Parts: sequence; structure tokens; C-alpha cells
Amino acid sequence: MALSNEQKKAYRAIGHTLNPIVTIASKGLTEAVLEEIGRALDDHELIKIKVAVGDREVKKVVIKALVEQTGAELVQQIGNTALLLRRNPKAKANLSNLQR
Repeated sequence: MALSNEQKKAYRAIGHTLNPIVTIASKGLTEAVLEEIGRALDDHELIKIKVAVGDREVKKVVIKALVEQTGAELVQQIGNTALLLRRNPKAKANLSNLQR
């Protein structure tokens, strides 16, 4: 599901006001972290996460693995923050960060 530039721009505008829901720290992508991110993506569809693993290359590897394991789309990465999108047609409108 490749996003067009217009879609990415719209999602970045929504994501600008979001706070990070999950922080990935020194232990990396544990099963509990993946479950929490999956739950957050199911509920909110568009989430911001903080990746505080140190080195820039390690950060890229962690985000790539996260995107692959969750089936999400990376909308934007700035510094230690990544914006992820995974559409859920059954998401509750009051929890979703996307307008319906």
C-alpha cells in the first residue's frame, strides 16, 4: 500500500499534533512492545512512536523491522520519532486518529 505524496502530507499534518504512544528503548523490539504497537495501530490507525536505541543505523534497522512485523506503513521519520499508519476498517471512530 504505497502512499502518494498528497496522502503522506495529510497524514504528517495529522501526526504533527500526536504524542508518541510507545517508546522503544535499549531492549529493542520485544514481544510486549510489538503487541502494544499492534493494539495501538488497531485502535488509532495512525500512531507516533519514539525509538531511543542510540545509533542512527540501529534505529533504521529497528524501524524497518517494526514496519515489517506490524504490517504498517512508515509515513515519516524525524530524529527519534516515527509516524506509522495501518488502516483498520473496523476501527472505532472515537479512537481513530483518522477522520471518517
